[in-house]
Amino acid sequence: MRTLLSGATIVNEGRSFVGHLVIKDDCIEKIYEGTNAPCGIYDVCVDASGCFLLPGVIDSHVHFREPGLTAKADILSESRAAAWGGVTTFFDMPNTIPQTTTLKALEDKFKTAERGCHVNYSFFFGATNDNIDLVSQIDQRRVPGIKVFLGASTGNMLVDRRETLIRLFRNASMPIVAHCEDNGEINRQMEIAISRYGDDPPVELHPLVRSAKACIDSSTFAVNLARETGARLHVAHVSTQQELSLFQSYKEGDELPRITAEVALPHLLFTKADYCLRGALVKCNPAVKTEEDRKALRQALSDGRLFTVATDHAPHLRNEKVGGCRKAASGMPMVQFSLIGMLRLVDDGWISMERLVQLMCHHPAMLFEIQGRGFLRPGYKADVVLVRRGEPWTLTNEMVKSKCGWTPLEGERFNWRVVHTFCNGRHILDHDCFDDSVQGEEVRFRDKK
Repeated sequence: MRTLLSGATIVNEGRSFVGHLVIKDDCIEKIYEGTNAPCGIYDVCVDASGCFLLPGVIDSHVHFREPGLTAKADILSESRAAAWGGVTTFFDMPNTIPQTTTLKALEDKFKTAERGCHVNYSFFFGATNDNIDLVSQIDQRRVPGIKVFLGASTGNMLVDRRETLIRLFRNASMPIVAHCEDNGEINRQMEIAISRYGDDPPVELHPLVRSAKACIDSSTFAVNLARETGARLHVAHVSTQQELSLFQSYKEGDELPRITAEVALPHLLFTKADYCLRGALVKCNPAVKTEEDRKALRQALSDGRLFTVATDHAPHLRNEKVGGCRKAASGMPMVQFSLIGMLRLVDDGWISMERLVQLMCHHPAMLFEIQGRGFLRPGYKADVVLVRRGEPWTLTNEMVKSKCGWTPLEGERFNWRVVHTFCNGRHILDHDCFDDSVQGEEVRFRDKK
């Protein structure tokens, strides 16, 4: 099976050029630069003129809720939403029921995805106060890294024993992805808020309860511990301006830093003003914060201090998003709209198209040492997305493919659409036609031992 994608603007490895990409079976066969289409015999030809052709997005931070929370979402439904959004690979977090903190729970997740997942997948192993001895038994060719919660969030997987953290940071040979919020600070601020406002303080207080100080103190602790132990640390969903000073600026071609930072889409799109407009729909952990924080995060997309962009996709039922900063569930569904959300930042001049591809495709592949994905290269898996800029359109909840059926971006206007998604060479999305028969693959990683 040979497919020709013809006449697109190809964005890859810091360059944009008009060209053509040939897919043979599940891999990229060849890339041609120039306006003249290559001669040959093709089973399928896609006229991609007017489109930008990118590597499929790698979302290295999602919560697809399976097992145990499948009323909200499941791997099949959320992988469908991912493909609609141009995401061809995801890494799922461990705070499910049961938690992915045993080798059996990890293997069960792989078996579930093998039975039904539309895009490529892998799963983080979750650290606890009591399971660090299992880390050495993980097959590092199958798992991107270890997730550790330094602050309690959904699922309450808090690791708060210093000796446990030291052992983990010293001995883990794969990346440690850390949720950094200081639990003591959060509890103190919640007690103050409850004393003043009652049992469930207004959601507008969420960024005061889960404060900037809680994030800064915890991220500083994690970074210092990584420096002391030599651990490979990736700090998840950085949300404050001050945290950015903890990370060195990375320039393409430099040696990969051992300490890196992720920004999640909610912290690039929303500020604390949105609590008044959208209520608990924008409640997430860590909280979205000030306009100054958002501006600093957007600026850091281009200066190298932020290494990856992810979604922290975390669907809840709509009735769970009711209440204040204590009772309303934290998290929002974002995987379907991460690419078009970032393309809005391209339109607004915050980043270039080339930089977007580095942050959402190349860098996750580099950081987690993914084999054969994340770049447009001959021999690599044909995970490809084509996007087109056109007339503005308004996002409605009826467009949402996630099982939860809502988006905090309802009513927002966008200029871009995902028009084609290919996963392992299979044409899973063709405008509004979706091929439910397409099955993703388990991602493989370089052995880090």
